[in-house]
Amino acid sequence: MRSGYAHVAQIPTRWADNDVYGHVNNVQYYAFFDTVINQWLIAQGGLDIHEGDVIGLCAESHCSYKGPFAFPETVEAALRVGKLGSSSVRYEIGLFREGAEEPQAEGWFVHVFVDRASRRSTPIPDELRRALEQLEVQV
Repeated sequence: MRSGYAHVAQIPTRWADNDVYGHVNNVQYYAFFDTVINQWLIAQGGLDIHEGDVIGLCAESHCSYKGPFAFPETVEAALRVGKLGSSSVRYEIGLFREGAEEPQAEGWFVHVFVDRASRRSTPIPDELRRALEQLEVQV
């Protein structure tokens, strides 16, 4: 349910998101996941995607599709943290129609934070950790 998430971002669908079957193609759902996560990390956690010493790499992701979206429609991407480790985080995402309580899709996405140069695992920086802690919700 929507109330189980700490943050919601609105993401408009685009004409190019629809496939020949008249609905948003499944690969776009992962783009919605990436968008809500990285918007949060940049705006709230100070993640510097261009010059920062630490970056997050996707280690794992999953999506369960429950219903379609189509252009023109706004996706409400709801975000929470399911597990926060020392160098990794598991996000849980629900994709909702505007104002709906039941998601059209649910999924998870694991980031491992690494040193940009060496690509070796590194502890989550304090500012990012504080931002991620804001997304922790007891369900």
